[in-house]
Order: sequence, then structure tokens, then C-alpha cells
Amino acid sequence: MKKACLSVTNDLVTDQRVLKVSDFLHRRGFNVLLVGRKKPDSPVFRHDNIKGFRFRMLFHKGFLFYAEYNLKLFFYLLFQKNDLLVSNDLDTLLPNFLVSRIKRIPLVYDTHEYFTGSTELMHRPFVRKTWKQIEKWIFPQLKHVFTVNHSIADFYEEEYGVKIRVVRNIPKKFTQSEKLSRGDVGWPSDKKIVLMQGGAINIDRGAEELIQAMQPQYGLKDVLLYFIGSGDVWNQIQQLTSDMNLNNVVKFIPRMPYEKLMQYTALADLGVSIDKPVSPNYQYSLPNKLFDYIGAGVPVMASSLVEVKGVVEGYDLGVCIKNHDPAHIAETIQFVFSDENRYSSWKENALKASEQLCWENEEKILEEGYRQFL
Repeated sequence: MKKACLSVTNDLVTDQRVLKVSDFLHRRGFNVLLVGRKKPDSPVFRHDNIKGFRFRMLFHKGFLFYAEYNLKLFFYLLFQKNDLLVSNDLDTLLPNFLVSRIKRIPLVYDTHEYFTGSTELMHRPFVRKTWKQIEKWIFPQLKHVFTVNHSIADFYEEEYGVKIRVVRNIPKKFTQSEKLSRGDVGWPSDKKIVLMQGGAINIDRGAEELIQAMQPQYGLKDVLLYFIGSGDVWNQIQQLTSDMNLNNVVKFIPRMPYEKLMQYTALADLGVSIDKPVSPNYQYSLPNKLFDYIGAGVPVMASSLVEVKGVVEGYDLGVCIKNHDPAHIAETIQFVFSDENRYSSWKENALKASEQLCWENEEKILEEGYRQFL
């Protein structure tokens, strides 16, 4: 079998896009290896058809982490036999590109975001400039590029003149092998459940304002807010909840395997995706969790971001907020539950949309892009 190596800087466990692409390549005849890193709290990586290798790192953030990881990845790829390299995001591109040139191996670049427009880099001009220089050098030389939505594809095509295929990060059709009830997971059946889930609940995702909207003065009665996942602000938002004495209405559940997460998601009444347009990366993003909610048939409250609004209003499956004021967020949640007929229509539309917005359809584009390697 041909060998394909896909590299990421995460711990492999929750990166659904990379796992889906890996599964696609396995079904097309590749022996697939995923390369990532081992974090102190990383669960065991298990997959029936895909092998995983994770570097143990001395450093876990900042320049030293990226320098250490890229150096380790370069030498690892250099001494491995592969027929195809797949780099996921700019932070793995340099070693993949160098090895692909040295060993004359085809390289596919899958950029999951507008990396140099990320919030984390907006106030770090030197770091942003460094990544941008790497991107400017390599990107125009790439022949096989994928990204997650048309807005980001347009940015890159205009900047570098490279043809880019769009494969949205949409889940497979959701089928419950074991249907859970709220009683099974300890959720009350007499409350409305508002859910924000995801492996990257980070700064400017709107989590803080969502928690503040649960304060008594905003009048959300018989409503509970749940967070499931992890992220850069996970500890901070738990502390905020405690500081505001909201532990009785705001609950936190650590990240869990994707199949289990979707079972929980299907029990919610409203899925929340309210990233702020504070950077180009967020402004033109299309969050994974949006499609998770849709796949589970859950109406959505979302930001008015370009790509997100197009999905929410285009399929009429929820509502977009106008701003991130906690009072407005609370008012919008009340609006969602104020009309049972409208809510039922949103729920029905979400289920209908999930038939179209599924990985099985996106995979057709993937097939076209990978055809010459299969």
C-alpha cells in the first residue's frame, strides 16, 4: 500500500477534519500515519485503521514549541518512507515543504483557517510577520491546496494566485447507535438547555458574554447553559461563573470523544456559536460546531459572520445576534424559545439541512482533488 503522512500540531484526538481525511485516504488504499504531539493531558489515541505518532515536547507553547516541533517533524519526515505528505495549517508547512522537495514527494496543503489573520497573532506583529514570510515563500509554489470555506479561499487566491479547493469541515451524517436521554446524562428534562461545545473555546468566542447573559437581571428562567469541551479560556470561564455565583445555571463538561459529544449535542435545545469578528480569521470563519448542531437537528444562535450568517439564514435554522452585549444575548435566547411554531420549524429545517450539509457530500470534492494520488 502507498503511505500517506498527515501532520498537525495538536494531539490528534479531537481533530475531526484530519481524522475524516485520514479515513478517506485509508478507504482509497493508503496506509495512513498521523503525526502530532503529546500533551500532558492527552487521552490515548485509538483508531481502527489509522496509526498515530505523537512527539513528546519539552515546550508546549510559544516560539520554542513551534521551533522544537518543526525541527522534530522535519527529521521525522526525512527518515520516513512516504508516498504523500499532507500538511495541516501553516505551523506544519515548512518541514513538509522542505522534505517534499528533498525527497520529491507530492505535498497537499490543507489550511483550516486564515492562519496569519488569527486573533492570537493580531497583537504580536513580529510573530505574525515571521509566519507571513514563511507563507509568502511557500504558498505560491504549492499545487494542491484545500481550505474550509470560500471566503478564505478567495483571500489566498487573490494574494498568491493559487487555485484552492473548498472542503467545508462538516461532520458525517449523524446516526445514533445508542440514543441517550437527558436522564442518562444527568440533564433536567424541565429546563431549556443552551449549549456551547467545541475543542477550541478560546478568547473572543463569546463564552464570557454568554455566561454574563445568565445573570438573574436578564430574566432567563428555566434555562441552563452547558459548555462541553476545552480551550484557552476554559479555566477562566469556570472562574468567571464562580465569581458571578452562577454555578447553579452554568455547567461545564470536559471534552469527550466525538461520537459521545454528538449524543450530548442532540439533547440540547439551542446550539451557540458566537465568535467575534475581531480578526480576519474569525470574521470569515465557519466553525465546526455550527455543523455539529445542524447535524444533531438543533437550532442555532450564531454571530453575524459572513459565512455563518449565510448558513443560518440561508437554511432558516436559527437566529444571528447583532452584538455581544449580554442583555442582547439573553433577549435573543428568550426570542428563540418564545414561539413554539417558529422553533419547531427551525428544528425541522436543521434536520433537512443536515442531509445536504454532510461530509459525504464534501468528500466528493476531496476525491476530485486527491484523484491523481489515488
